This record gives sequence, C-alpha cells and structure tokens, in this order.
Amino acid sequence: MVATSKAPGTTQDIDTPEAGRVALKFFFGLMEHWGCSVDQQRLLLGSISATTFYKYKRLPNVRLPHDTLERISYLMGIHKALSIIFSNHRERAYGWVNSPNSAPPFNGRSALDYMLAGRVVDIADVRRYLDGVRG
Repeated sequence: MVATSKAPGTTQDIDTPEAGRVALKFFFGLMEHWGCSVDQQRLLLGSISATTFYKYKRLPNVRLPHDTLERISYLMGIHKALSIIFSNHRERAYGWVNSPNSAPPFNGRSALDYMLAGRVVDIADVRRYLDGVRG
C-alpha cells in the first residue's frame, strides 16, 4: 500500500470548510449575475433542501459534499469560459446562459434551461461546449 500525503495549502485541500465557504460565495455571486431564482439555485446545487440552501446562503465554513463541489467547479469553468469569450462585454458573458441557443446540445433552449435538468452531466455538457467554442 502506497501512502500519499498532501501538503497544507495545496490545491488538493478542496474538501476543507474554508474551501466550502469560498465555493458557496462564488456560487451565490454568480447566481445573482445570472438572475437565478432560489428554486433554480437549489436545482443547480443538486436539488438540495430549502433548509440546506438557506444554511449555505449564510456562507458558513462547511465541508461540502463532493457532488456539490463538482457542480460548483463546472459552474466556475462556465463562468471562466464566458469571461474569456466575451472579454470585452461583461454583460453579454452573464446574459449568455439565459439566451436561446440553436447549437447542439441546446436545440433552441438556453444553457440555463439545459442545466436545470438537474444532472451534473448537464452542467458538464455546457462547460464542454464552451471549452470547444473557446478553443
């Protein structure tokens, strides 16, 4: 058996309570820019309960479940890609997720509607699409 260790402060420390607070702060800031409702936010976080949602809104130092961290990580990637694609048009970067899109996989729906199917893979698909567009 091989023992592995990680140094404090490395990028592997994503399951710390402080990392959870930072991830939630990013998430709620992005949701404000995207104009997402509470129900949409709860779906994007993995259909979490209202109690958990409002606990998270207080931005506690909390160790987030892996699924929640994965979802927020994909949303960070989407935000980064949109910031690059629309580098001179901040409002377009934030508005893109709500705009109808005829490209596959959206087929006329907005990226947000696509992600609201609730599965991690739907959020990942949007990130992959934008990574492809970005090149």
